[in-house]
Amino acid sequence: MALLNVKPTSTDVRIARTVARKTNHRTEAVARLLTWGADEKILLAFTAAGWIATRSQGEPLRRAGNHALLVAAAAAVLPHLMKSVFDQTRPDRKTVLGHLNGVSFSGKRKDAFPSGHALHMGALASAAGPLPVWPRRAIRALAVGLCLTRIVVLAHWASDVVAGFALGAILERTLRLLTGYPAQGSK
Repeated sequence: MALLNVKPTSTDVRIARTVARKTNHRTEAVARLLTWGADEKILLAFTAAGWIATRSQGEPLRRAGNHALLVAAAAAVLPHLMKSVFDQTRPDRKTVLGHLNGVSFSGKRKDAFPSGHALHMGALASAAGPLPVWPRRAIRALAVGLCLTRIVVLAHWASDVVAGFALGAILERTLRLLTGYPAQGSK
């Protein structure tokens, strides 16, 4: 039993109802496939592989590899800690219409807040800050798009996704103090 019960906002409910009405099996299937791009296990595996690859590189890349690995690990742990404090029922448990239109159940019933996928993507979007403009924009657009899949599959309320994204960005910026990852990069 968590300490705090989080209620969805009226805007969250309106968005979920709209998604439930407009989503069909094909849309949900595509969103389910895409949402794997923000899954913690996949991200941790890629980050670990990237970290290993940076070990033989120069100091800036090794520092970036260290930062990425620490951020990915912390972003994997933080949502689980928060979900032990906060209870919130997922939108897919609140609507019958979504299931009729092809949306299946996601995760544990009361683990909506915050979105762990969005937390990872917020950290990724924040970490892209020092990159040149076009890769930075592409990474941030991808991160936002992957977050939106969590709303489409009714795994999270929109506010869960926004909160997760913001927490991820804050986490990444805070961890820069430990890792020495650059605060600024190319414009």
